Amino acid sequence: MTVDATLAEGAAQVLRDNDNGVILVAAPSLYPHQWSWDAAFITVGLARVSVPRALAELSWLLGAQWQTGMIPHIVFDAVDGYFPGPERWRTELSPNRPATPPTSGICQPPVHSLALAAIVEAARHGSAADRRAATEFVRDTLDQWLAWHEWLATVRDPDRTGLFEIHHSWESGMDNSPRWDAPYTRVTPGVMAPFVRRDLAHVEDATERPTDLDYRRYIWLVDQMASVRYDDADVQRVIDFRVSDVFSSALLALSSDVLAELADTVGRPDAADRLRVIAKRSRDGVAASVSPATGLARDRDVRTGEWLSTATVGGFAPLLCGGDPGLVSAQRELFLGPEWCGHPELRYAVPPTTSPADAAFHPRRYWRGPQWPVINWLFARAAVERGDDELAGLLRGESLRQLSDGSFSEYYHPLSGAALGSRNQSWTAAVALDWLGRSW
Repeated sequence: MTVDATLAEGAAQVLRDNDNGVILVAAPSLYPHQWSWDAAFITVGLARVSVPRALAELSWLLGAQWQTGMIPHIVFDAVDGYFPGPERWRTELSPNRPATPPTSGICQPPVHSLALAAIVEAARHGSAADRRAATEFVRDTLDQWLAWHEWLATVRDPDRTGLFEIHHSWESGMDNSPRWDAPYTRVTPGVMAPFVRRDLAHVEDATERPTDLDYRRYIWLVDQMASVRYDDADVQRVIDFRVSDVFSSALLALSSDVLAELADTVGRPDAADRLRVIAKRSRDGVAASVSPATGLARDRDVRTGEWLSTATVGGFAPLLCGGDPGLVSAQRELFLGPEWCGHPELRYAVPPTTSPADAAFHPRRYWRGPQWPVINWLFARAAVERGDDELAGLLRGESLRQLSDGSFSEYYHPLSGAALGSRNQSWTAAVALDWLGRSW
């Protein structure tokens, strides 16, 4: 068996092992439920194994969509073992939540149309039944995906800046990134019910995870949202954390363009037009955030009006959504340069989550330095979208070398290449399968 075949079989086995018959859990121990953007990445890999199973995964996620259009970041399974669970989220207080299953009360980045496109692509090379099922799913669920995108573009961007706001760093997917250090200094937890973390029992090194102070702030924000029954307007009024997320806004632009293309294929030009309006406004908002001094895109603290300049992977948002050719070219050069993928101490030439040249860099701490295969995949996928197969091929090749250890870890030490975080992570296995099925 070749190296690639061995890796593919290992990745497929991870997905089989993590499938509980209803959902594919994000990881066997640390993440025993369905996470929103994990589910999207997982579906990309599932599409190469079984189109019907991939459709079922997205269907279960959509079944938990809120009446507002929000897709929640966690859909809880019956198992216990994760904190915060449904009893702490208390989303039953909201009239907008689904009756069942229980969910969290926040969202994650909008990458789901990339998964939907992957299913359609896989079905095109599959059976007639697969092609029919994929087309029908796009047609039948399009309005739900559209509602999700429009909720982000309106409710979460009330001033139509093109950058939608988040109310918790968990919504960014990059929980403890230096991107959020400054806003979190303004989050001071008050009196709150005690809690016990469960994440530390599932990692070898507790220093890889967010700190206890981080968690107190995280749970304080959850409690603030629950105190106003997750009402969108009231949350914006009371929450201590309001930040315009440039990376997620770039993903909204990219995903809206992809979803618009899918809408065209099922005879929905009305939806396609609305999605392209969202994509353009988001792309313009991302471009306007770029710092003339650093060349990196910036988040913005809505509460203070301050631009947040950090040397993190979030700064490469324009590489995700495209736009002005000059800006994209300058970002590409910076991305491959000596402070990022071209840093001489990196084991693999893929983006660290924080520049090794920056004081905030920590090679083992979650989103403060480690390299994440799913982030590599996002940049590769976006490069293909704008015709940059060279960059996509570089990221694919380096990522597969990184994943050749067969651990399918959550993230990796950028200097030594050591596996970190949870092992047998579903989304890592899924993007490995997708890369192995491509030539770019």
